[in-house]
Amino acid sequence: MSDVPDFAAIHDELRSVAADLLAKDTIDWPLLVSAGWVGLDAPEEAGGAGATFAEIAVICEELGRAAAATGYLGAAVLAIGALNAVQPNTSREALLRDVVAGSSRAALALPGAGEPAAFDLATTRLGWRVHGRAAFVPDAAGAQRLLLPARDADRVPVLVDVAADAPGLTITEQPVLDETRRLATVTAEGVEVGEDAVWRFDGDPDAVLHGLNERAALAVACDSLGVAQAMLDATVSYVRVREQFGRPIGSFQAVKHACADMLVTISVARRLVNAAVENPGGVEVSMAKAYATEAAVDVAGKAMQLHGGIGYTWESGVHVYLKRAALNRSLYGSPAEHRARISARYR
Repeated sequence: MSDVPDFAAIHDELRSVAADLLAKDTIDWPLLVSAGWVGLDAPEEAGGAGATFAEIAVICEELGRAAAATGYLGAAVLAIGALNAVQPNTSREALLRDVVAGSSRAALALPGAGEPAAFDLATTRLGWRVHGRAAFVPDAAGAQRLLLPARDADRVPVLVDVAADAPGLTITEQPVLDETRRLATVTAEGVEVGEDAVWRFDGDPDAVLHGLNERAALAVACDSLGVAQAMLDATVSYVRVREQFGRPIGSFQAVKHACADMLVTISVARRLVNAAVENPGGVEVSMAKAYATEAAVDVAGKAMQLHGGIGYTWESGVHVYLKRAALNRSLYGSPAEHRARISARYR
């Protein structure tokens, strides 16, 4: 019998509360902390709720539905996931408590392309130093601590805790088309670290590191599902009131078929995402990431078309979702890369 509590019964309530919260004009970090989202799957002894990724998935979907510009992906989903994945130690536990409480922000420098550890931990006569570079790291700018997945001299993955202002560490913001995300390049050029800043993963290190990449990809898939659902809802509302030739355009057969196609696409994406959330360590994650992120781009594109001329204007807001969907499609492995992983299983 699992000791992990079952939160499935409150998912609808969690979704409703999240939607209400994200409807506010300003969503800042203290608000996410006070809502309990940052420490949602952190252990209770660290001040968290002790929930599972299934609850994280609900929040990620609602963030996508609102196209919310928050630091939740990098500073909560990925950072907390990384801290949960290492062996308990005093410095790790202190940082975990600080992140959950909102007194410190951490970011996991996981390359956005879904690559393995981009950093190396070398031993020199001056001590341990970190070298490497990771691009498209979400929410690194503004974080006080950077968690760098690195390989030690034996090529074993470890997690290195580095202060954002440490000598030799550079965080450069990367402009992207999607203005709801903050991405950065994290470069370490001989950053000196102490022994207490090098943390070992709990379990098989390579499997755990792969699991962090899968967690990132699945979180983005959940976000894309929310993006697609928001675009379908907005389109259905619009075609009900927009009239042409004396009747709502939603009554035209071609428009009905287009909306039905969007609904079917989202239904398939939801089934795949739910399967991946239930089995986050399997091939289901690649299936969800590949399909859901492409589906969001397709649905947002159709939404723009069905909104007519106004869909191409800044006032409609459709462009915000389309750009978010396009970035999601590229983060943590493209659909082609994830399909290649799926096909490799059957070779």
